This record gives sequence, structure tokens and C-alpha cells, in this order.
Amino acid sequence: MIRFFRNISLAEGISLLTLLFIAMPIKYFMGIPEVVKVVGWIHGVLFMGYVVTLAIAHFKLRWSFLFSLGALVASVIPFGTFVLDKQLRKKEAAMA
Repeated sequence: MIRFFRNISLAEGISLLTLLFIAMPIKYFMGIPEVVKVVGWIHGVLFMGYVVTLAIAHFKLRWSFLFSLGALVASVIPFGTFVLDKQLRKKEAAMA
């Protein structure tokens, strides 16, 4: 379960960075708003998957409320999911 959540987390983090640092500049500096529409849609789907997977992991793995809240906050901060990944790797190693 943790491995699956880590994969979703990293994909969501990459999509957020792509949206912020590639798609948005293309929209505003090159006048191509379609890029934000496509990347934003992909990011939205990944974000919903992240939230659903986080909720499942929270209950299945009995994570504390504060850890899960921190994971939710990490998803909206650029590079936050990459910081979270370090903690998730520790949890995954502890379960093995």
C-alpha cells in the first residue's frame, strides 16, 4: 500500500511542478493556454487519486491524523511530495 501511495505521490508532485513551472509560463509568456488546460486536467486527476489513496492508506495502515494531514498539505506545496517520500520510505522499510 505504501509503495502504491508513494508512486501516486511522486506522479502528483511531478504534475504540480509541470503545471507551475512549465505550463503556466507557456500560457503567459507564449500565449498558449491549451497547455494549462491539458496539464491541469492531468494534475487534477492525479490529485484526486492522491487524496483517495491517502484516505485508504490512512485507515488501512492506521496512520496518525497529523501524519495524514501533513501528507495532504505536502500535496499542495511545490516539492512537498518529494519531502514526504523520504518519510514514506522509512515507513515502508519499517514494515518490511
